[in-house]
Amino acid sequence: QVELAESGGGSVQSGGSLRLSCAASGYTIGRYCMGWFRQTPGKEREGIANIDAEGHTTYASSVKGRFTISKDSAKNILFLQMNNLEPEDTGVYYCAAHDFSSTVPICTLITPDFTDWGQGTQVTVSS
Repeated sequence: QVELAESGGGSVQSGGSLRLSCAASGYTIGRYCMGWFRQTPGKEREGIANIDAEGHTTYASSVKGRFTISKDSAKNILFLQMNNLEPEDTGVYYCAAHDFSSTVPICTLITPDFTDWGQGTQVTVSS
């Protein structure tokens, strides 16, 4: 059974840091595209960072330079280090995964491409 479980969310003040973790079971994350998404009230879920099987990363402009995605393939854990947090970063953060296929041959940040999702973890940043 495939499962993704996020942890590490919480409440911080503006300028603070948090590190999110996503533990995967049922498959090896090293061969998948792994992504972090977030959703704020009234907005669609947005992809903010991904990492492909070779370790190449992509970031949304809103988090580039502040967030870092990484993975420990041996332990099957995905991470998101978030620094210099802003109130606009408040939301529910999800990890997700998609395999590669003829229709999705590259690692994306497109929500419908991702087939496996965690339950989410809340991040609240106060000013």
